[in-house]
Amino acid sequence: MGKKRDYRRTILVVDDEEVNRRILGMIAEPEYEVIYAENGVTAMQQIRAHASMLSLILLDLMMPEMDGFEVLESLRNDPVLSGIPVIVLTSDHSAEIKSLELGAADFLEKPYDLPEVILARISHSIALSENSRIIQATENDALTDLYTREFFFEYGHQYDHHHSDLAMDAIVLNFNRFHLVNELYGRAFGDRVLKKIGGGIREIIEEAGGIACRYDADTFYIYLSHQQDYEGLLKRIQQGLSELLQAPEVRLRMGIYPDTYRSVTLEQRFERALQACNSLRAQFGAAFAIYDMEMHEREVYSARLLEDFEEALKNKQFRVLYQPKYDIRGSKPRLCSAEALITWQHPEFGRVRPDAFIPLFEENGLIQKLDRYVWKEATLQIKNWKESFGVTVPISVNVSRVDIYDPDMAEYIMELVEENDIAVQEYLLEITESAYTDNSRQIVQVVKELRAAGFQVEMDDFGSGYSSLNMLTALPLDALKLDMAFIHNISVDNKEMRMVELVLEIAEFLGVPVIAEGVETVDQYELLKNAGCDIIQGYYFSRPIPPEEFGRLIRQETEGQERIR
Repeated sequence: MGKKRDYRRTILVVDDEEVNRRILGMIAEPEYEVIYAENGVTAMQQIRAHASMLSLILLDLMMPEMDGFEVLESLRNDPVLSGIPVIVLTSDHSAEIKSLELGAADFLEKPYDLPEVILARISHSIALSENSRIIQATENDALTDLYTREFFFEYGHQYDHHHSDLAMDAIVLNFNRFHLVNELYGRAFGDRVLKKIGGGIREIIEEAGGIACRYDADTFYIYLSHQQDYEGLLKRIQQGLSELLQAPEVRLRMGIYPDTYRSVTLEQRFERALQACNSLRAQFGAAFAIYDMEMHEREVYSARLLEDFEEALKNKQFRVLYQPKYDIRGSKPRLCSAEALITWQHPEFGRVRPDAFIPLFEENGLIQKLDRYVWKEATLQIKNWKESFGVTVPISVNVSRVDIYDPDMAEYIMELVEENDIAVQEYLLEITESAYTDNSRQIVQVVKELRAAGFQVEMDDFGSGYSSLNMLTALPLDALKLDMAFIHNISVDNKEMRMVELVLEIAEFLGVPVIAEGVETVDQYELLKNAGCDIIQGYYFSRPIPPEEFGRLIRQETEGQERIR
C-alpha cells in the first residue's frame, strides 16, 4: 500500500534563495505539508502537478527565468489555478499595488516577521480562500453557473444600493412545459437546454449590466438595466436554443416588470413579473407580457378573494349548482346525471365567476378545501334527491391536481359516501387531462385505487392537453369528456367535427362513453347525436341550476319511471 497522504494542508514555497526557503519551511512544516520551488518555471510545474491539493503559495517576486509577477499573471489567466491564494514575499513596498492587481491575497515583508505572525497570515489567507470557495459553491447554480435563488435577492439588494441611479427591469423567464423535453429526450438533454438558456442570459447581463439566477427547475429571474426591445431580448435567448431544439419546441415565455422608480421592493417587483409571465399560460402565440395597471387591479382583486375565502366558506357564500347531463343514445334524451359546479356570491363583488377564483385557489392551495366543500354538498344532495323523489341522480365532482397528491383523498371520499348511505357508483369523479400530464405515475396509481373501490372516473377536458393518447394506453377510465373548445365551432365536415369523430372512434375502441359539454345549439346537438356521442350537457338543455330547480327536472323526468339511471 502507498503512503497515506498527511491530512494537513499543503503549501508551496517559491524563492530562488535556499536560505529563505529553509526559513519559511522550518516555520510552516510543524503545521503544514510544504513543497518547494526555486524559480517561477519550477513553481508553475509544481502548481500544475499539485493544483488539487495546494492550499497556499508563498511567492517571491524577484527570481530568475520567470519572476513572481509572471507567475501571478499565469495563475490569474488560468481558471483552474486562479483560486489558489498567494502571499507575496517582497521587500519592495512599491510592488504591492501591482501584486494586488494581479490577484495576490497578502504580503510578507523581508526580512521576515516573527514566526507566529507568518503562521497567522498563512492561516488567515487559507481560511479566507476556503470560505470564499464554500460561498461560491452555494451561491451559484451548479448547472447554469447563474446565482441560486437564495443569493440572487441578496445581491439584488446590493446591486440596487450601488446602482441607485439606474432604471432596472425585473424579468421572469420560463420554459413552458419543460417536463415534456425531459420526457421526450431525457434529462441529460434537458440539462443541456437549461445550460444553453443560462449561457444566453449571462451574455445579456454582461452586456447590459445586471444579475440573474435559476429560480427553480425551468424558471429564471433576470435583473437587468431597463430595455426597450423585449422581443429582441427574448429572440436572442431563443436563437441560442436553435441548435438543440426545433422552433416549435422552444416554448419560452417572459414576464417583465419595468420599475424606473423602484416604487416597491425587489421581491414585489419579481412577484409582478411572475404574474405577467403566468398571464401567458392561456395565450397561444404570445411570448412576453409587461405588468401594467390592468394586471395590478387583477392582483388587488385576487388578493381580496384570497383574503375573503375562509369567511366565504364559513358563511356558505359558495353555492353548489348542478348542470344536468342527458343520455341521447335513445329516441328521446333522458336525464341521467349531473355535474356539481361552484359559484360564489360575494357580499361586495356580487357573483364571482368560477374562472376568476378556481385557478387562483389552485395556485395557492386553497382548492383542496373548496373541493371538499363541494364533495360534501354533492353527497348530501344525492341523498336528498333519493329521499325526496325515490330515484338516484348520480353527480360528478371535480378532482383537482392538488387533490391527487393528498394521500387521504380516497379515504375521505369513501367516508362521505358511506356516511350518506349512497353507492360509490352514484358518485362520479372528473379529473382534468392537464392533471394527468403533470404526473402520470401518481395519477395512474390514484385512479386505480379509486376504481378498485368502485368509483367511476372520467377524464375531463379531453383533447386540451399534450399526452392524451399516451395516457389512455396506461390509464383505466370510465368515460371521456370532450373539451368544450371542440364543440363551439363544429359544423359538417370541418376540422373540429373530424376531431370529435376521432375521439368517438377512440372511445369506441376503449369501450367507454363520450360526454360532450358546452353544447348550446340544436345544430351542435344533432351533429353530435348523429356522430354517435353518448351524453350531452350544456345550455342546449340547461344552465347550471340550484338544487330546488333541478328537483323540478327530476320530477318531470321520473313521472312513470322508477329510476333515472
